[in-house]
Formats: sequence, structure tokens, C-alpha cells
Amino acid sequence: MKSLIHLYERIVRALNALQSPFLLAVRLYWGFQLVTNGWGKLHHLGKITEFFASLNIPFPGLNAPFVSALEFFGGILLMLGLFSRPIAFLIACDMLVAYYTADHDALVSIFSDPGKFYIADPYTFLFAGLLILIFGAGYLSLDTLLAKRLNTAH
Repeated sequence: MKSLIHLYERIVRALNALQSPFLLAVRLYWGFQLVTNGWGKLHHLGKITEFFASLNIPFPGLNAPFVSALEFFGGILLMLGLFSRPIAFLIACDMLVAYYTADHDALVSIFSDPGKFYIADPYTFLFAGLLILIFGAGYLSLDTLLAKRLNTAH
């Protein structure tokens, strides 16, 4: 039994060592996807504003550039691991609004038809945002570097 516990502890240590590389991969992949989405939106603000208006999103003329910039610059910040949790919170909120307005049927089907929920466009961005919000950016991030610098400055 003791050797089984020792083996389990070694496996847990090995898997724990993969947390930061996994969070880095999530940040790099989904951050890049956000950057490309935001870039496309920034270059078609008129169409995005019209789309937001068609969804009855309040102040579409302000929200379209805000969401576009959030996705573009927020994606860059996520890739860098800088201000990761606040950006992840904003991205998660953005995706919840996207679900509510553009994919409402998928949102209300979360329990009755989960497949409809997780194939909707906002799902993976929401999931990635929640991962970073809850677990942070990991050790391989500028957030960690800044935290170390601030702790040694005191």
C-alpha cells in the first residue's frame, strides 16, 4: 500500500509540473484566436455595430469598438500572461453576453441539450477565459514575473 501511495504522489507531482505549460498553451492558443477575432472586428466596425444593434445590445456604437479592442488587446495580454485574471474576467463576461444575445438558444439548452451549448461559438472562449480566471496565468507569465519583482522590492 505504501508503494502505491508513493507512486500516486509521484504521478501527482508530475501532473502538477504540467499546469503552467498547459496554462501557457491555453493562453497562447486562445489569446491568438481572440487577437484575430478582435483584429477582424476592428477592421469592420460598421458591420459589427450593425450586428450589435440587430441583437439589441445597448449603445452598439460604443460596445462594438470596446468589444473589438477587448478581444484584440486582451488576446495580446493573455498571450503575454499580463493582467491575465482581469482580462479573463472581461472575456468571460463578453462571451456570456455573446451567448445571451447571439446564441440564446444554445445558452438555455445547457442542460437539456448540452451539445448545442458547447458547439456554440462563445463556448471555447468562455471556457478558456474561465480557466485563466480561476487558475491564473501560471508560472510562465509576466504576471508571475511582476509579482516576484514586487515581492523583492519590499
